[in-house]
Amino acid sequence: MDVSPELMEQGKGPVLVRRQPRAPRGLRETLKARLQRSCVCSVQGARALVQDLLPVTHWLCMYRPREDLAGDVLSGLVIGIILVPQAIAYSLLAGLQPVYSLYTSFFANLIYFLMGTSRHVSVGIFSLLCLMVGQVVDRELLLAGFDPVQDGLGPRDNSSAPNVSAAMLALGLQDCGRDCYAIRVATALTLVAGIYQVLMGILQLGFVSAYLSQSLLDGFAMGASVTILTSQLKHLLGVRVPRHQGPGMVVSTWLSLLRSAGQANLCDVLTSAVCLTVLLAAKELSDRYRHRLKVPLPTELLVIVVATIVSHLGQLHVRFGSSVAGNIPTGFEAPRVPDPGLMQRVALDAVPLALVGSAFSVSLAEMFARSHGYSVRANQELLAVGCCNVLPAFFHCFATSAALAKSLVKTATGCRTQLSSVVSAAVVLLVLLALAPLFRDLQRSVLACVIVVSLRGALRKVRDVPQLWRLSRADALVWMATAATCVLVSTEAGLLAGVLLSLLSLASRTQRPRTALLARIGGSGFYEDTAEFEGLVPEPGVRVFRFAGPLYYANKDFFLQSLYSLTGLDAGRAAAMRKAGGPEAGVSEGDPIEGKDLGPVSNTTALVPMAAGFRTVVIDCAPLLFLDAAGLATLRDLRRDYGTLGIDLLLACCSPSVTDALRRGGFLREDQGDVDEEGQLFYSVHNAVQAARARHTEQAPADSNV
Repeated sequence: MDVSPELMEQGKGPVLVRRQPRAPRGLRETLKARLQRSCVCSVQGARALVQDLLPVTHWLCMYRPREDLAGDVLSGLVIGIILVPQAIAYSLLAGLQPVYSLYTSFFANLIYFLMGTSRHVSVGIFSLLCLMVGQVVDRELLLAGFDPVQDGLGPRDNSSAPNVSAAMLALGLQDCGRDCYAIRVATALTLVAGIYQVLMGILQLGFVSAYLSQSLLDGFAMGASVTILTSQLKHLLGVRVPRHQGPGMVVSTWLSLLRSAGQANLCDVLTSAVCLTVLLAAKELSDRYRHRLKVPLPTELLVIVVATIVSHLGQLHVRFGSSVAGNIPTGFEAPRVPDPGLMQRVALDAVPLALVGSAFSVSLAEMFARSHGYSVRANQELLAVGCCNVLPAFFHCFATSAALAKSLVKTATGCRTQLSSVVSAAVVLLVLLALAPLFRDLQRSVLACVIVVSLRGALRKVRDVPQLWRLSRADALVWMATAATCVLVSTEAGLLAGVLLSLLSLASRTQRPRTALLARIGGSGFYEDTAEFEGLVPEPGVRVFRFAGPLYYANKDFFLQSLYSLTGLDAGRAAAMRKAGGPEAGVSEGDPIEGKDLGPVSNTTALVPMAAGFRTVVIDCAPLLFLDAAGLATLRDLRRDYGTLGIDLLLACCSPSVTDALRRGGFLREDQGDVDEEGQLFYSVHNAVQAARARHTEQAPADSNV
């Protein structure tokens, strides 16, 4: 801020002297400069590019083994132990074989170690994404003539052989069974979703995830958790029910379960009851004594190991017909390019998958970064998660993202960097190479118990709804509508409904913002709402109006209605009456304006301020975030109409962006420069009121001589 010496000598105090803006570049010059910067090759530029794409090359050089290694190894081992049972269990949600979940966990940890910017996020299989993948896989299996409920290979039994053969020939499935086709669908879906995420990162669209509000994500998690719980009930009861598709899937599944409840497998029911009791009790104890436990109890792994031993020794599959996980092969399958035809079929299904995975990953990365005092890059997170989907899709993996539960465990066990992900990947690799066949006799009801218990956190969010309702009814409605749509219609429809409702609530808040008429607080220079506070002193002849929101095309009418209602003068009607009745038409309170400037008719214009009770309107523009063309036109017309009635319009507390918009929009006359601004714009409401009072003092002798 520069101080004018002349004004200081005159005792007027310091003033702001505006800097001369730089001459704006043309589009051609701007594009040319950016192209030159991007095409310049140098060693430093190449190194910076590599460090941006692979952050591990930056932080690994500064790794401190003495301080960080112990925590990273411990957290990596714990996460790896948790990953193995969850990976096997979540394969039920995706409708895939357990080995593919292990592949996914292995590759996702390694790739995020190389590309992630968060130190604490755990990236891998996520229940919500597994559910969304499983729904697409089931649909494509039905279209191809397979039975999604069938455990083994081959087409479904209730289809005629000619129809099945025709479908398989049309899709090129002569040498591909049910499980083979299921993983082909999953990899095609994952690759397309990963491409979307990578494109979002390249196009710097990391901000898009911010439009998925926390209430939307919590409601979506709640609704999807109910859907997941419903899908696992058949495994808990040991019954065979069809996997329903389309709207009303949850309701249809519950009806099928009620009809098949009499066919429940007693062995699976007893196993589920015991496992749920043990898991829930262990979780409650862990939550209650989490401050004393340095390492979370590996309850899931212990339950799975004990259940596998009991199932193997008791021959539960042979004696009681209990469904088991089946053979889990060791090693890795040869890479395979996802089917381009399937990629086209699932391109639309990949959109919500990419959005949900991106939103959860970016929000979790930012949450842990804030709590631990470092920063992450949202666009790089999109690239990292996208590559965790694109590259593993060639190795029989399916969609992944950051997971809150495992990230919290990672933090609680002392994780310091993403080196812990390498340790977790090593644990999964050990299972893949040697230990996977040991889980052959593991009952599916046990895996369903692991999935159901993992939903505790999301299902408990329903207890936050009353507090959310008291805090923000709009957010609470978004939460409830998203959850209800997920349950009653589908998860994709729930996400779409949540996004639309969030945008509508945002638009409604800006379309009808809060308005107020302000008055002075005692003898101070501050002004507040007269409807909210008592004892405020109104300024004679001045009305101070506050509009707490942007002024744009959607709320310009509400702006005028509120202003006319609070000031008691409908200027549009007053102008219309003057046009119809001539310059001497009477004007009363409650009349607006819509007319042309009739010139300096002092004896007529003096009637309107006297009838309305004020000569100046001051608009507090501090909450005014922005103006569009319609908002500028509204202010121009309002100033013209008030000028016709002999009332001054002053603006106070305008931000630089609003001032610039007023200048560019013609509200401020550019030929007069700062002189015109000094007469209409003021840095505070009190300055504007003082200026209005001075004008009233100057006009008083002139009015008395009339």
